[in-house]
Amino acid sequence: MSDQFIKPGNQERGWNDPPQFSYGLQKDSGGQKRNVLNKRVHSPQLTGSGSGLPPTPLDRLTSPRDRKPPPMDGVTPPSICPSIPSDVTVMAESEPCIEDVQAPLYWALQACRHTVKKQICDDVERRLMLFENMWKSGKLSPLVKRRMHRLSQELKSKNWDTADEIHRGLMVDHITEVSQWMVGVKRLIAEARNLNPELLQTGDLGQNEINNCPEPES
Repeated sequence: MSDQFIKPGNQERGWNDPPQFSYGLQKDSGGQKRNVLNKRVHSPQLTGSGSGLPPTPLDRLTSPRDRKPPPMDGVTPPSICPSIPSDVTVMAESEPCIEDVQAPLYWALQACRHTVKKQICDDVERRLMLFENMWKSGKLSPLVKRRMHRLSQELKSKNWDTADEIHRGLMVDHITEVSQWMVGVKRLIAEARNLNPELLQTGDLGQNEINNCPEPES
């Protein structure tokens, strides 16, 4: 026991009297205090902004409707719909008729007969007849039919590069369907490109080119 807690001795006390301790000095001495173990502590609030406690995992699982979305800063959210490929767009179109496809092809062939060798024109005509026969017998897919319709329309408009590009796409994507007759279409595009513009009539095509064409071989 420290001597500071003992009051000064009384001169009138006996030598064997017990010392007197000061309670006030022990209470205010700042010595080690005992933890009170029977004090009840209130449980922390799981939600609310006035608890003063750091967020708990349960706070992060609150309902999304209780939270405000972060600002978009003028950024438009990306569309969830992917872009539609060109082939899908082509397939969504209605199927053309063979007459609309063949008319520009035979129109170009008739123009080529003025300057191109007869043997070349006859070979092109034979392959066009094979193309028509496969069309009518159901051996061509809808996508090939629609692409050939686009090719003939570009040929009619004298867009040679675009028509040739469609021809190359058909050769790459549908070689098994077009290999027998696409060579004739390729040659027709090349010969029509080199023709004198005066040989290529302008305006809408009539039905004479189709009416004068031979029937496809069965």
